[in-house]
Amino acid sequence: MDEDLEEIRKRKLEQLQQQQYNAQGQAAQQEQARAEYEAKKQAILRQILTPEARERLNTLKMTKPDLVANVEAQLVSLAQSGRLGSKIDDAKLKALLLQLQPKKHEMQIKRM
Repeated sequence: MDEDLEEIRKRKLEQLQQQQYNAQGQAAQQEQARAEYEAKKQAILRQILTPEARERLNTLKMTKPDLVANVEAQLVSLAQSGRLGSKIDDAKLKALLLQLQPKKHEMQIKRM
């Protein structure tokens, strides 16, 4: 009986170790795929943005990472679809950022 119990424990341990190994392998594959995507995205951005525009995006990424991620995704999709005629300079990037930035609603309190 103890031998059967020991055998079951051993099989269960092997099964758990295999599951953990598979999970680690999947995580490594996902990380590698994410790194490859990021490298491709940066290569495309280097091709379509002037150095000043890239610098502006990198600076803005520190304060508004969600906005920058949205802008980068849109720029990459435009570049891949061939809808960009020329490089995007700093002025064009500023205009794009202003369009995509959510509008702020200001409240005014009037005292009576």
